[in-house]
Amino acid sequence: MNNLNADIQKLPRHFLPETYTVTTWETLQPYYEALQQQSIGNVAELEQWLRDISELEAVVSEDACWRQIRMTCDTTSKELEEAFTYFCMEIQPRLQPYADALNKKLLESPFLKDLDQELYKTYLRNVHKQVKLFREENIPIQAELSVMAQQYGVIAGKMTINVKGQDYTLQQAAKFLENSDRQLREEVFTKTAARRLQDKDALDKLYSNLIAKRYQIAKNAGFENYRDYKFEELGRFDYTKEDSFHFHDAIKAHIVPLVQQILEKQKSKLKLEVLRPWDTEAEPVGTEPLAPFTTGEDLINKAITTFDELGPFFGNCLRVMKKMGRLDLESRVGKAPGGYNCPLAETGVPFIFMNAAGQMKDLTTMVHEGGHAVHSFLSHNLSLSAFKEYPMEIAEVASMSMELFTMDHWNIFFDDEEQLRRARLQQLERAIVIFPWIATIDKFQHWIYENPQHTVEERTAKWVEILNEFSPSVVDWKGHEDYRAIFWQKQLHLFEVPFYYIEYGIAQLGAIAMWKQYRENKNQALDNYVKALGLGNTKTLPELYAAAGIKFDFSPAYVKELADFVKNEIEKL
Repeated sequence: MNNLNADIQKLPRHFLPETYTVTTWETLQPYYEALQQQSIGNVAELEQWLRDISELEAVVSEDACWRQIRMTCDTTSKELEEAFTYFCMEIQPRLQPYADALNKKLLESPFLKDLDQELYKTYLRNVHKQVKLFREENIPIQAELSVMAQQYGVIAGKMTINVKGQDYTLQQAAKFLENSDRQLREEVFTKTAARRLQDKDALDKLYSNLIAKRYQIAKNAGFENYRDYKFEELGRFDYTKEDSFHFHDAIKAHIVPLVQQILEKQKSKLKLEVLRPWDTEAEPVGTEPLAPFTTGEDLINKAITTFDELGPFFGNCLRVMKKMGRLDLESRVGKAPGGYNCPLAETGVPFIFMNAAGQMKDLTTMVHEGGHAVHSFLSHNLSLSAFKEYPMEIAEVASMSMELFTMDHWNIFFDDEEQLRRARLQQLERAIVIFPWIATIDKFQHWIYENPQHTVEERTAKWVEILNEFSPSVVDWKGHEDYRAIFWQKQLHLFEVPFYYIEYGIAQLGAIAMWKQYRENKNQALDNYVKALGLGNTKTLPELYAAAGIKFDFSPAYVKELADFVKNEIEKL
């Protein structure tokens, strides 16, 4: 690991002029035409042709990413929204037929068999999938969906509440739910609920429209439902929908009882007769909420120092991002909700976006997205852009493992031993508590897309039924049933990236296994982490997990084994 260098270079151009930037389809089209018409006489020329495609993909991808980044950083700007919409409606739809033609040209090449089959196996598997799914009639629908999905951020970005005479975004206001003042917590919770309920109908309508268009895409591609289509599109070659259902069952059997225990302990800690939804993250009277940092600048500086403690390379990744202005960390009005790390395919240095408000969960988000960023750095030098488009089930291992690895060095954020203990306890409890929500969101989506013509009333009833299935009974929602019935609306993945959620559960198991390995041999675990992430998408999921020294497994027995490990670690704190 000592020879790693975070000072990565922008990819040199061979096919495109160095000065070329994406502006209109008319300036971009000739390059696709040239690739389509190029003659290929041997395997060396085929590989150069693939590198030229990769170069073009990287330039186009980075342009699209910057349009989305800028729009999410300022959802109030019509100009930025129009730039993003222009790409979705005028460029993306026109390049898709060319991408399909290039895929077919590759598969029909007589030199395909001469490629290194081990190196290219996952790439070619994806190309076959793309050709199978491509339908000309889906292009305009997919373009419209890209624009529609971003409306969630526009709606949610405007949500604020007033607390003590000051306006806060919902992300900022969430810090009050950790306060020891129960009356204040209830006030903030009630105001948040009321504000979300204001946009209930708008988000219901948006989601219904998204579902209808996604269903049409699936039908056009010859699938019975969007779930089955999406499993193929996401490249879930290594597990089935039945595996997902078994995972749900394992969570219900082995995780929900642990969450019940954690919440019962919280109820006892607060000395309450009844635990209400505004109590679950609260501190008892006399205990201040954890405040690991003050500003975005303070957060990134402490994160860099923390990553340095794991190894110089990790800290340097964040240092380079800071130097290049690839961070937007603090919450503000007009900024889209959520957090992400966006890989930038040509320059290689990614962008981290989040909504920090000084809370413990923001520390977790920072190191989580930092783990994604490390993955971007480690895979940047792979020879094809497609090799860097790794599956989410390994991407989230990169991020979630970093949440656990860095705990040894959180004294950088907390100089008080008791605060440090509380922070680690919260992190380990969160590693368990997240599973039922993942199962809820995933099972909900299976039902949504198996029954695409459901009514809003049917959707609400099914949501409540599934939520009840995975929710411990200890929390009393009396008086807030209407809010609980739309609680799914706070999950942006449902709107923007459908079916991207069970990956968090699969990867959380992987991250816990990585942490278990880290506790046994830190250097070996970090070497395995770097090795696996550096493979990008050149191996299958089971092979990537094996490279990391862990199993690709989410069977009930494995869920129980890892849950018991975390439970034992919690009991030591």
